[in-house]
Amino acid sequence: MIRLCELEDQETIYQIINDAAKAYKGVIPGDRYHEPYMSMEELQQEINAGVVFWGYVDATNQLIGLMGVQPKGEVSLIRHAYVRTNERNSGIGSQLLNHIVAITDNPILIGTWESAEWAIKFYMKNGFTLTSTEERERLLQKYWNIPERQIETSVVLGDRNWALNNQ
Repeated sequence: MIRLCELEDQETIYQIINDAAKAYKGVIPGDRYHEPYMSMEELQQEINAGVVFWGYVDATNQLIGLMGVQPKGEVSLIRHAYVRTNERNSGIGSQLLNHIVAITDNPILIGTWESAEWAIKFYMKNGFTLTSTEERERLLQKYWNIPERQIETSVVLGDRNWALNNQ
């Protein structure tokens, strides 16, 4: 079941992000990976910046996957999409993504690490397309608040609405 995450879920969100982000170790540039991957302070900053988390709960009502969405004017960004390591490849990510797409009117953009091939394949399998290098840089600078080094090592994907509006 998918539900809106609440304040009391913050510790679990923190745990899921940092568990799942271990997949980045040795994959993304070493200067961009650290543990914890996201501190509790950074998580709170993201929430304060408008990231709303939706969570997937199992039959015992345990939060096991999450995906954030952040409205940014004429677009919405998918932010911090993670599923607990022991629950991966079970369709949870697709269910969360489909839910957010269904409730979001704006075109959706997703930024991820260029070297996270599994993430790029996941989004492409779910109907998203990669933007050009020039468009990627412009979008990352316009909609994300990330360092230049992260811009250099990231990609941006857009949903069907984005593609239709930007042909």
